[in-house]
Amino acid sequence: MEEKNIILEIQNLSISFQQYDKGFARTDLDVIRDLNVTVHEGEMVAVVGSSGSGKSLLAHGILGILPYNGTIGGTILYDGEELTQKRKEELRGNEIVLVPQSVAFLDPLMKIGPQIRKGKKDPKSREKLNQIFEGYHLKQEVQELYPFELSGGMNRRVLVSTAMMGNPRLVIADEPTPGLHMKMVRRVMSHFRELADQGAGVLLITHDLEQALEVADRVVVFYAGTTVEDADVKDFEKEETLRHPYSKALWRALPQNGFQFIGGTQPYVKDMPKGCPFGPRCDKYCEKCKGEIPYRELRGGKVRCLF
Repeated sequence: MEEKNIILEIQNLSISFQQYDKGFARTDLDVIRDLNVTVHEGEMVAVVGSSGSGKSLLAHGILGILPYNGTIGGTILYDGEELTQKRKEELRGNEIVLVPQSVAFLDPLMKIGPQIRKGKKDPKSREKLNQIFEGYHLKQEVQELYPFELSGGMNRRVLVSTAMMGNPRLVIADEPTPGLHMKMVRRVMSHFRELADQGAGVLLITHDLEQALEVADRVVVFYAGTTVEDADVKDFEKEETLRHPYSKALWRALPQNGFQFIGGTQPYVKDMPKGCPFGPRCDKYCEKCKGEIPYRELRGGKVRCLF
């Protein structure tokens, strides 16, 4: 089977923030370290991890919308060419579309319809938006309202509609379904799946592993700001085919696998242990785990673990 072209390739990504400590002392917080993700055309890749693992920062780094005190390192390639800040600004909202986590991304001073259509008034654009709204159970009158006149769930559906309006090559969906009931969650996820089936690359950022497994092709597992495993979705059918202890812990925590949990918490960036960040919670933790842990290929996937 011929491998599809790579749309997005992220190599050794790092994101840090400079903040002031006591007095005028400055501290660099390395929030993301050595992060690697690849998305092919026609592929839906789910980035899964708990809150604080750096998932949303990944989206903001790709699009070049980090806060002023953020510094980004590593390499981001789009269609084989480096995604510079200038290129990010040219492509975002056109070829690269973000479905953000926060409804605050909507312009509070602009009506919903013109926002999603980007000011277009032609009949074709209006008809397409009408069809999208019908699929998300939004009345046409909503187009003449402002975001503050809608409920949180309605604004969430409006945000998802933005990805459906154009013909993006890369869709980045950052926790796109909070506050939606399960029927609508499945509909939204199926639409992202349709975009991938039509040839777009979809990067789904989520903490909901169960939903991701229903629609994604691959799952990239984040922990404490780095990638610990890249696995085919089929590898999550049983624990034995997974590679990293944290991925196996996520599998055991699924409802169908008994809601099992492990002790400890994800370390804060200032309290990061040496070597493997998951080490203190792992039953295989040893002195070797305190050194450098390579991200290596194993059984058709990738893993950041010595064992």
